[in-house]
Amino acid sequence: MKLLEYEAKEHFRRHGIPTPQGRMITTPREARDYTAELGKPVVIKAQLPVGGRGKAGGVRFADTPEEAAEVADALLGMRIKGLTVEKLYVEEKLSIVNEIYLGVTVDRRNKAYVVLASSEGGMDIEEVAAKTPERIVRHLVDPVHGLRGYHGNLVAKRLGYGGRKMLQFAAFVESLYELALEMDAELTEINPLAEVEDGFTAADARLNVDNNALFRHGELEERLLESYQSELTEREMKARSKGLTYVELDGNIGIIGNGAGLTMATLDTVMLHGGRAANFLDLGGGATPERIGEAAKFVLGDERARALLVNVLGGITRCDHIAEGVVAARREVAVEKPIVVRMMGTNEEEGRKILKEAGVETLGSMEEAAELAVKLAEAS
Repeated sequence: MKLLEYEAKEHFRRHGIPTPQGRMITTPREARDYTAELGKPVVIKAQLPVGGRGKAGGVRFADTPEEAAEVADALLGMRIKGLTVEKLYVEEKLSIVNEIYLGVTVDRRNKAYVVLASSEGGMDIEEVAAKTPERIVRHLVDPVHGLRGYHGNLVAKRLGYGGRKMLQFAAFVESLYELALEMDAELTEINPLAEVEDGFTAADARLNVDNNALFRHGELEERLLESYQSELTEREMKARSKGLTYVELDGNIGIIGNGAGLTMATLDTVMLHGGRAANFLDLGGGATPERIGEAAKFVLGDERARALLVNVLGGITRCDHIAEGVVAARREVAVEKPIVVRMMGTNEEEGRKILKEAGVETLGSMEEAAELAVKLAEAS
């Protein structure tokens, strides 16, 4: 989950990381009023979960409240990388001595956080890494012992800082690491970290939280659901509320699989035989009969789906559980639709027996099952 800059800076301030004075606004009038309240020149930034806003014209300056209103009016509604600007962040303009890059991210190869710092702030760190890798300071954090105070000092020294500036920079490194740890961040960075006359301040802020850890951050989970409301269809929202991994498509054959790869392959096979999937639904591993039944009922309840194709490789997920769930769903859904099941693996024979007794067609290969599902959908 990518937080917007103003949201990231709220977390930065909570961890004692200095940031310029700023406020999120949604109208030109708010931009004018807040600039007047600050009484100084401001920078106005489009709030989108993408990088490169400055290069795309999404970051502009204003010296007066009236100019701030004009800039805000120009930015609101602007499209950057396919996204529409609906929020802006207005903050005081800084007098910057130097720009630095500072970030904490996950080094997956070493299974640890790594601190990255560069004297080349304000540029794409990937470009710096490619052209002048010697200018990037890397410090791998021991996951057992964590980041110690002297580690921050070492990073600061390698960037050329000493004395009071070294200690101030080291404090930034420690705070950013603590934030990453607390928020289960895949990435948190400051680009640029502005060196000002009396120290450092985060001129920008980025915080990407691991979606798999959102259950530990209830406020972010709610925020993610709110953001999805404008991006997901009504059925996708309903599926999410049921805990189903579901994507609505434009075909007429309902698809249920276990594992993203197998489910995608099922969609491709259906298309190969001239059909189109109405959805993507991945059960994941270890699905219970109740979860399988809920998924089947949900897909069968789609008016566009003329047939249901279930394709499962039983490992953790048992084939007899698949059969029980499908049969239960078929019994509960009022509308009768053809169902085709292809399953292999754990308790396969038991599952086939359950489906046969219920009159549900089972086939041995994905190709045969997809071909039959397409024919049944065309005939229904």
